[in-house]
Amino acid sequence: MKLSDRLYNLAEPLWVEAADKDFLINMAMGTLDKSLFKNYMIQDYLYLLDYEDILKKCLWLSGDEQLGDFLKKTIYDTEREINTVHKANMKEIGVSDEDIENCVKEPVIIEYIEYINEQLEKNGLLFGMTALLECSWSYAYIGSVMVKKYYKEITDSIYASWFKAYTDEEYIESNNTWIKMIDKAAGCVGEEEAVKLCKVFKTCAVYENLFWDALDRKKCIDF
Repeated sequence: MKLSDRLYNLAEPLWVEAADKDFLINMAMGTLDKSLFKNYMIQDYLYLLDYEDILKKCLWLSGDEQLGDFLKKTIYDTEREINTVHKANMKEIGVSDEDIENCVKEPVIIEYIEYINEQLEKNGLLFGMTALLECSWSYAYIGSVMVKKYYKEITDSIYASWFKAYTDEEYIESNNTWIKMIDKAAGCVGEEEAVKLCKVFKTCAVYENLFWDALDRKKCIDF
């Protein structure tokens, strides 16, 4: 069994749980309170800036040309996501530079980023990339599941662009390439290390769900 199959089997129940959370369902329905979405976009924007920094650390550590080229493209795709999804949406809903500066980052995001950094710095490149993959893969999974389940509602939702971004063919293709790169890199690891990688991936899935929960509880910005 490939490592990616093991990762998927561990994380899928948590992804299914995420896709059934009120926050995402309300996004699909178009009924999510705009202040909650505004807070989410800023929180996720701040998270992605850290995510991009970790990708750059991975690139610096990579000694393989193919892996390096993949990471360069992934960094480019992340920057594109920040600019085309987040900045565009934030501008549309009236997020100002002051809003971003004054927004207090959710503690779960801080812990999550610290955890990913720790995996990279203490355990090496494969662990860091596996931790980062979970976020990318979970969004692709959640987007796909919700579009199938709430296709009509999402078509009419004011948040339709969010779902479109994570079910886009280019996003899915990039994600699948990442999965293949992880499998290739994990081809020579032993069972003990594979178990650790699985634990890291599942832990990241738990963090993602905690993030969705935190977003649904807090309106830190008035729309």
